[in-house]
Amino acid sequence: MKIIFPKAGEPKSQPDPYILKAEGRYYIYATGSQGVELYESDDLFKGWKYVGICLREAGMHEYWAPCVIEKDGTYYMYYSSFDEKCDDAHMQAVKVAVSASPKGPFEYKKTMLDAFSIDPHVVQNESGYYIFYSVNDYEADRAGTYIVVDKLVDMFTAEGKPVAVVRPTLDEEIFMRDRFKKGQNWHTIEGAFYFNEGNRHYVMYSGNCYQNEYYFVGYAYAESEEKDLRKVPFRKYPSDSVYAPILRKNDVEEGTGHNSVIKENGKYYVVYHARDIGDKDLPYDSRTARICPMRVEGEKLILERN
Repeated sequence: MKIIFPKAGEPKSQPDPYILKAEGRYYIYATGSQGVELYESDDLFKGWKYVGICLREAGMHEYWAPCVIEKDGTYYMYYSSFDEKCDDAHMQAVKVAVSASPKGPFEYKKTMLDAFSIDPHVVQNESGYYIFYSVNDYEADRAGTYIVVDKLVDMFTAEGKPVAVVRPTLDEEIFMRDRFKKGQNWHTIEGAFYFNEGNRHYVMYSGNCYQNEYYFVGYAYAESEEKDLRKVPFRKYPSDSVYAPILRKNDVEEGTGHNSVIKENGKYYVVYHARDIGDKDLPYDSRTARICPMRVEGEKLILERN
């Protein structure tokens, strides 16, 4: 189900949609080349309106995968961007910006992590704040991008002790063959979104590339009383060796991935991007934000497709 329909003069796509409910309204923050794009609505399923760019840094471009969390009346946005004079996306680095309102404007405060680092998701539990994000490993048997988690010392600083959460294990996760050197296939695991139900922990993620056939959403799972998320024993569901996405190309849409999750009235909903089948006018980005109900049954996450 599409939840945002671009109008004339508005962005044509909403990549990497991150949903937040704050101050009685719903907000979606999306990747944008010139800044973080913002949408709002009073209703989760309809009435979405384009607000505009809520974050822009002088001299920067390609603002990827924002997430927003509120603490003590301040809204913290975590995202990545890099110098507009550079065309190497591997210079992306995770940053933090702040605002007194979920609508912004957000003001850049600090570059938190070194390049390459992307796709942050900051969460809180009883033991503090944690940041999930993706980095590169050029030397692994399955070289590529993978997800780590670290604890925050404060809202602007990671402790610097990241632990791997999800690594590539499948051919279906190959972004590009022979990408950086002959014989080395480059894999991608990115777009982490963490949530929990008591002692059941879930990290949803996207694998491969949104332009490719096998792009998908999968997840890692753990059942643990551990509060330090760096020590939770996550494992891919159903296993490292089985390609079993909960969201992938179907009869009506493709490029399905990079999701966030919201729980409303006891029901989970996945917000993700996709493009309609046949809409492949790349590099024009035709991914639009969509929503789908999801059941959580123990270690199983089940999307309820129409």
